[in-house]
Amino acid sequence: MIGCTFDHRVADAHSANMFFTAWAEIAQAKGTATYTAPSLRRSLLNPRRPTTYDAAIDDLYVLLSSLPPPKELKASDDRLLSRIYYIEGKEIGQLQSMASYNGCRRTKLESFSAFLWKTIAEGSCAQIKKVNLGIVVDGRKRLKGRDNEEKIFSMQTYFGNVLSIPYAEASVCDLKEMNLDGVADMIHACIEGANKEDHFLGLINWVEEHRPQPAAAAVYFKNSEDEEAIVISSRLRFPVAQMNFGWEMPDFGSYHFHWGGQTGYVMPMPSVSREGDWIVYMNLLKKHLDI
Repeated sequence: MIGCTFDHRVADAHSANMFFTAWAEIAQAKGTATYTAPSLRRSLLNPRRPTTYDAAIDDLYVLLSSLPPPKELKASDDRLLSRIYYIEGKEIGQLQSMASYNGCRRTKLESFSAFLWKTIAEGSCAQIKKVNLGIVVDGRKRLKGRDNEEKIFSMQTYFGNVLSIPYAEASVCDLKEMNLDGVADMIHACIEGANKEDHFLGLINWVEEHRPQPAAAAVYFKNSEDEEAIVISSRLRFPVAQMNFGWEMPDFGSYHFHWGGQTGYVMPMPSVSREGDWIVYMNLLKKHLDI
């Protein structure tokens, strides 16, 4: 068994992939390294001058100093629990078919996220009026610059944290009434809003203007007692085929990410045993896992 702990302030999933790939190759002691050295050029994330950003960033991120003290959980409160699920590729394919329409083909991640969002809403108690869904977006392909091959390469190999977490809001009533393809449309629109260079440049500037105050994604924090939230982070590009540490291919791989609070966290990964199948790590409230 091989395990490794990362601090998310230092490295994101893309960085972890590079690390594990290099580690596996070094462990085989082949003599000639073929892995790509990571880029540590922090200047790639320098803010623009003057610092400008879209006002929408203020809705996506919040200063920790502006938040009330966290509530202490009571013994009777529902708590986040971690479980790991195995989902066959044919099930994911079926969800994708249900979420696509009229030649508009949604991704497997969008389709799965729509199913999860809708399912949690349909199983919510009468007290819950709204469920928020956050999607982790990697900014490396967006911060590539124009006609600058060196910067494009440096961003692809950048070791650090280049993530944004936009989120979509919807009432439980609307999610229950909508078909899966309609829910997938909302997720697609949420991702597209952050899938741009200007979004990440604006986020860099937002952080610079509020430095050194610590901040976090707003979806982590509930605004009221009648709403719930989950965040989905894809690791479907995890390089399973390169995880040979000299003892042949692994039988299993997954993550554990416990951040406290009441916001759920879900991470799908490719199965080691069969192409197309997923390993899905879930850190959700028990009532959501029961659903």
